[in-house]
Amino acid sequence: MNALPAGATWWQRPFPDANVLLLHGRQPALVDSGFVGHAEETAAWVRGMSARHGGEVALVVNTHWHSDHVGANGLLQARGAGIAAGAPEAEAVVRRDAGCCAAEYLDQPVAPYTVDLSLDDGQILRLGDTDWEVVRTPGHTPGHLALWQPEERLLVVGDALSDYDVGWVSLALDGPEAARTALTSLQRIAALEPAVILPSHGPVPADTAAAFTAALRRAQRLVDDPEGAVWYGARRIFAFALMIREGMPSAEVEPYLQARTWLTDAARLLSRTPETLAAELVRTMLAGGSVVLRDGHLHAAADHTPVTAESLRVPYPREWPPPKPR
Repeated sequence: MNALPAGATWWQRPFPDANVLLLHGRQPALVDSGFVGHAEETAAWVRGMSARHGGEVALVVNTHWHSDHVGANGLLQARGAGIAAGAPEAEAVVRRDAGCCAAEYLDQPVAPYTVDLSLDDGQILRLGDTDWEVVRTPGHTPGHLALWQPEERLLVVGDALSDYDVGWVSLALDGPEAARTALTSLQRIAALEPAVILPSHGPVPADTAAAFTAALRRAQRLVDDPEGAVWYGARRIFAFALMIREGMPSAEVEPYLQARTWLTDAARLLSRTPETLAAELVRTMLAGGSVVLRDGHLHAAADHTPVTAESLRVPYPREWPPPKPR
C-alpha cells in the first residue's frame, strides 16, 4: 500500500468492521470504530497502540453512522473519548431519534452513544499533530463526510468509494436523488486529487486516479439505473445480515427478509411484493455466488470475522437512554 505519514496507523479489517485510522500525537484521534460485535477488540487495539505511541484517544470521528463504523463508540466514550460526527446525523443521535444509524431499519445493532461535536463542511479539526478539513460527502448517508489532510494529500473517504466499489444508496430513506447526491460528492473529492485515499472497506488503492475513475463510472450507473441501485443496496444489506449472524437456517431466511422494512421499501420501488422480492433476492444471490448454502444454512460468501450472538443484544435507538451530561 502507499506509505502513510508518520503518526498515522491504519488497520484494514474484514467485514463486518470498517477499517480504522489512528492518528497519534498531541491530540490522538480515531477515525471510525468498527462493529459492536468487536468493540472490545477495537478498544484493546486502540489501548495497545496508544501505549506504544503515547496518549489516550481523545476523539473518535465517524465518517457516518452505520453500524460497522460506530460500534465501539459507546465503549470508547465511556473510557473518556469524545465523539464527533457529521451534521445532521450528530444532532439526530443527540436527540435520540428513533431512526438513528438506520439501526432498526437495517436490523443492524448499534450500542448507545452520543455525539459531543457536530461537524460541518469546511470545519478544521486538529487530529494527532495535523489539521484535517471536514468535507461533506452525502449520498451513502445524509451526514457522510470525508477528511482531507492537504499537506500530505491524504483523504479518508469512508464508504464513498473503495478499491472495488462505491457505497450503496437508499432511495427509499434518502429520496430518489440519493444516487445523484453520492455522485456529486465523489466528483467533489476526486477534484482534490489526493495522493492516497483511505477507504472504509478493502485495501488502500494502489492507483488513486484509477480508483476514482472506476468509482465515478459505478456511481453514474446507480444514477442511470435506479432499479439497479435498489437491487445493489438490497444485496449489500442482506449479505451483512448473514455475516453478523453467522448465517441463517434456510427455512427462516425468506420470513426474516419479508419482516424487514428495508425489504418492504425495496419491493415497493421495484413494483414487487415483499414475498416475491425475498425469494428473488435469495435465488439471485445464490446463483451469483455472493451467498452459499451450507449444512442447511445460508451464509455470506465474502470473508468476514465471526460475531457472537450475545454481542448483538443491544437496544434499538428508540430505547437508548438519554445522553449523560459530559
